[in-house]
Amino acid sequence: MRARQLGITLGLGTPGELNAITDVPGIRVGHSSVRALVDGKQVRTGITVVEPRAGAARQQPCFAGCHVLNGNGDATGLEWIREAGLLTTPVAITNTHSVGVVRDALIAHERDSLKDPAVYWCMPVVMETYDGVLNDIWGQHVGVAQVAEALAAARPGPVAEGAVGGGTGMICHEFKGGIGTSSRKLPAEQGGWTVGALVQANHGKRGELRVDGYPVGRRLADLPSPFAERGTPGMGSIVVILATDAPLLPHQCQRLAQRASIGIARTGGGTEDSSGDVFLAFATGNRDLPTADYGRKDAPFTTGLDMVNNDHISGLFAAAAEAVEEAIINVLLAGEDMRADDGSEVLALRPEVLLEALHATGWRQHP
Repeated sequence: MRARQLGITLGLGTPGELNAITDVPGIRVGHSSVRALVDGKQVRTGITVVEPRAGAARQQPCFAGCHVLNGNGDATGLEWIREAGLLTTPVAITNTHSVGVVRDALIAHERDSLKDPAVYWCMPVVMETYDGVLNDIWGQHVGVAQVAEALAAARPGPVAEGAVGGGTGMICHEFKGGIGTSSRKLPAEQGGWTVGALVQANHGKRGELRVDGYPVGRRLADLPSPFAERGTPGMGSIVVILATDAPLLPHQCQRLAQRASIGIARTGGGTEDSSGDVFLAFATGNRDLPTADYGRKDAPFTTGLDMVNNDHISGLFAAAAEAVEEAIINVLLAGEDMRADDGSEVLALRPEVLLEALHATGWRQHP
């Protein structure tokens, strides 16, 4: 179940055909989920990968930018994106304690798949959120096999949401969280470009939850919270990947990434000290960009580029905010009940429960 299937239309923009990040041409998404009982402990974790340019970002880099709303989190590879403005690898999302092994596995994958002696370094982007309430996070159960599985599963088309891949053990607004996605396609008179968002949502307090601007979280306070006995409501993080086929330069990608904050705020998040809110945006609209492999004597001195005129960039910003907002609601609706090792229950936000709370706040379905 997704927001639009319930008649919840967020914002004024029009989704792409799949209402997913894969509406941007060339984007592939793959998941690997780990669900097991190991030494008496529940393991619910995994990895999600997003591949630009159908996996060929090393040969065809993308301009990229990033933004950190709150830095209580970790991500590899972002310093070079800030410096050079180029994304040359897949982007992976996993749990907090698996960032290192996922980074190492992606480096090995690049080494083995490229087999090019001129390529002598790799700095992949790996992002994370904390799944230690529902997962034995100290066991570090994501490894090389899961990275390989996610990469092999990466494909265009519909994207699985909810408790899948890196989102398997995540919690959002005290309900079951995880992976969510959405997109917006601008009309031709605004450029006709597409913006897609993918989130790993593991953040937010229930009382702050808003849907379509309505404070539904206040109507859901009586439902059990997974933080009743331990932890703190709102603990956790959200990471966002934004993709677009617009010809944005790196500083414009950074500006696009900043707009993820607006989508998060519209759903009632973004104010917790304990949350790592880290966003990445990349653009595929320019091709034949120089690679990051130095020492090539045949490299041209200059490269011709296109750039979206700032007079026409606001539509992309609005699209990013709406796509992130809807992706978060899609996360919640894709959830499933889970129980932690200590017996505390993490409930899914059931569609009928959400609709009842919405109607109680005065919400009416848009015509």
